[in-house]
Amino acid sequence: MGTAERQETLPDSGVAQVTARRGPEAPDRDIPTDEGGAAAFKAAAEPVERAEDRSAQQPQSSYRPLWIEEPARRRRLPDPVRTSAVRAVLIIAVTLLQAMVAFLCTMAGSWLAFPMVISSVASTVVATWGALDVWVTRQVWNQRHGVVSTPSSSARALRRERRKARRHARATERTQERLRRQGGAGQLSHS
Repeated sequence: MGTAERQETLPDSGVAQVTARRGPEAPDRDIPTDEGGAAAFKAAAEPVERAEDRSAQQPQSSYRPLWIEEPARRRRLPDPVRTSAVRAVLIIAVTLLQAMVAFLCTMAGSWLAFPMVISSVASTVVATWGALDVWVTRQVWNQRHGVVSTPSSSARALRRERRKARRHARATERTQERLRRQGGAGQLSHS
């Protein structure tokens, strides 16, 4: 799981050596692995001289971090949008909790069933408002602060086409103007 074997040729001997590389996941620290944990348990059972010979032959396992930091795939949400998203998630969680309690109280025949059903209906309205609030806040943020243009943006492609058309029109105008200024000096016949 997560291992990749690779053959390396040692520069001195020319002998190919197979090495296994593990993926970025971190192993459990208390479970022995093939990379050194099982060898350490075997070595503990062997006499001291054999363990020393084995450690001289095998390189020590290097330190592996518990996690590997990766760059974020997406940009961070703006603060107002993130705040409204957190608020909406909390409201929706409370609404789901109320609906579950209302269902269980109804199944149990408790007097609390009716008030819980009424409050979960009201909470559903509030949760819908919370979800819409996230969407509206995001739209307002994009409108006020602009949307970041990406190279694949269709708006950028349209601007590029318009600039090209304007350049072509200006070049045609310059050519026509130059011909008018010459006044027909390049004409061969005057008919």
